[in-house]
Amino acid sequence: MGTVYTEIILKNAGDVTNVGRGLIQEKDVRSVTVNALADTGAGTLVINEDVCNKLGLAIEGLRKATLADNSKSFCKVTEPVKIYWKDRTTACMALVIPGDGDVLLGAIPLEDMDLIVHPASQELRGAHGDEVVCLLK
Repeated sequence: MGTVYTEIILKNAGDVTNVGRGLIQEKDVRSVTVNALADTGAGTLVINEDVCNKLGLAIEGLRKATLADNSKSFCKVTEPVKIYWKDRTTACMALVIPGDGDVLLGAIPLEDMDLIVHPASQELRGAHGDEVVCLLK
């Protein structure tokens, strides 16, 4: 299987909550659009320091992680990030890697948005079709 990149929007989840509470306006939500690698070998969302800074994310701790080269490293763990892919969304904490590496969309957010990497077409798609039924507004 080859590499699959997809465009996602990342937003500071605290900012999104504050819009809902009427504390800030939508235009004040810190957000970035990135071309992320859909990486089923990564557990969660992995961002680089630049993305973390643009989103203004607080660091909540450290977590030991195994990197792609099989080395072990302690990575910063952020407060929650909202992830948007087409008409789907989820929120999760992110691991921050030093430097300017690719953003990785890992297994947990992929699963939460009911997405799979389709092996034949080499694209991200809904595991159970591309229609999402929203029961709550």
